[in-house]
Amino acid sequence: MKKLTLLVLRSFAGPLVLTFLIALFVLEMQFLWKYIDDLVGKGLDTWIIVQLMVYVSVTLVPLALPLAILLSSIMTFGNLAEQYELTACKAAGVSLQRVMRPLIVTAVLICCGAFLFSNYVLPIANLKMNALLYDVREQKPALLIKEGIFYNGIDGYSIKVGRKDPDGQTLHNMMIYDHSYNRGNTKLVIAERGTMKLSEDERYLLLTLYKGASYEEREDPKHPKARPLMRTEFDEERIRFDLSSFKLTRTNEQLFKDNYQMLNLKQLTRSADSISKSITTKEKQFSNHIAPIISADFAQLGRSAQPIRPAKDLLRSLPEEKRAAIASSALFGARNVKSMADDSKQDLQIKNKSLRKHRIEWHRKFTLSFACLILFFIGAPLGAIIRKGGLGMPVVVSILFFVTYHVISISGEKFAREGVIPPWRGMWTSSLVLLPIGIFLTYKATTDSALFDKEAYIRFFKRFVPHKKSGVS
Repeated sequence: MKKLTLLVLRSFAGPLVLTFLIALFVLEMQFLWKYIDDLVGKGLDTWIIVQLMVYVSVTLVPLALPLAILLSSIMTFGNLAEQYELTACKAAGVSLQRVMRPLIVTAVLICCGAFLFSNYVLPIANLKMNALLYDVREQKPALLIKEGIFYNGIDGYSIKVGRKDPDGQTLHNMMIYDHSYNRGNTKLVIAERGTMKLSEDERYLLLTLYKGASYEEREDPKHPKARPLMRTEFDEERIRFDLSSFKLTRTNEQLFKDNYQMLNLKQLTRSADSISKSITTKEKQFSNHIAPIISADFAQLGRSAQPIRPAKDLLRSLPEEKRAAIASSALFGARNVKSMADDSKQDLQIKNKSLRKHRIEWHRKFTLSFACLILFFIGAPLGAIIRKGGLGMPVVVSILFFVTYHVISISGEKFAREGVIPPWRGMWTSSLVLLPIGIFLTYKATTDSALFDKEAYIRFFKRFVPHKKSGVS
């Protein structure tokens, strides 16, 4: 039995690691495709890109792990069945449940690890990834001056170069508009040739111009409408551009720490309770503010009405000036109440949506672990039934079940976010849908049912087809 346990574990470990890495790689490529425009052309350091991809990889584990467990379990038992190792075990009196037992224990341990990962590691990874991704997206593109095109990347300047030498530093026919004083195109520098290089700390761009002229419109305090033009020629002039805005500045991560994706189970519970109390307080405040206004309007109407109750008779019995005053007061009060109601409604909608997001994230901590276990109990018996290993049929079946799980999960989460269904139902629907399938497949595999045997289904349906009796002549 010990050898059988080691055989099953070795057969499962390899496909699990392989499929997990493949799934993670595919998901990372999807991330890069989504954010390629925000990453390319910004001169990011290699270490920054490595950091970002590591954080992204960690945040993608909840998607890659269930798929890896499903695919590896199908491959493992498919290979064992295809090589008649399961048949040999059954012939020796070893049941499928006994063969699955080591992997069941492994799957449970993975589920526990997935919960700990989702509760303690994933919030930190989300915090660091979102903070770094925000900084990268806000980063300016790298300094790249092209021939014949105005470059406006440096704050306060617009630079055009007629031609660049192959060394990338020597420039010809240069034109520089200085907008640093926010007065429009009032200063222009033209030069036949120039060279550019970065300072040692790469904070400044040092531009040396040769054989040029500077044109500037000056303001004359004595004649505000006059714009005297000053022309200055030079053989050599140096300009220093500040490039500090091109450096990647790191945002304080504490600004993102209160987001629901960056909280663990305990923090989510505390935050959700705080939001729930805030909603209750807001509703009470609105009720307390609106009741006195309505009561005051009715009291004023009652004092004017005396014992007359019908509204039309009441208004007709009052003088025209008083009727106008009452109508104006009522209109003002109605507008005031409507404004307060709209503000309170909008505020409550925002708070309720935030509360739903916190509760959704709370349930997500558990659904990841439960999904791994359910997908294992789908994959393992399914592999024993279809009896196909490798990356052919198992991949097709795995993708089919995983897409079904993922679509149901995304749909349920979306409905929960919009308040159509409760958060717990939206997050657990996919697991509850696949749970009966896992139980059914496990039962079929343990009872050696011919689930994919075409002849078995033909024989089953033939029972309901009446047979024609041949006549005897």
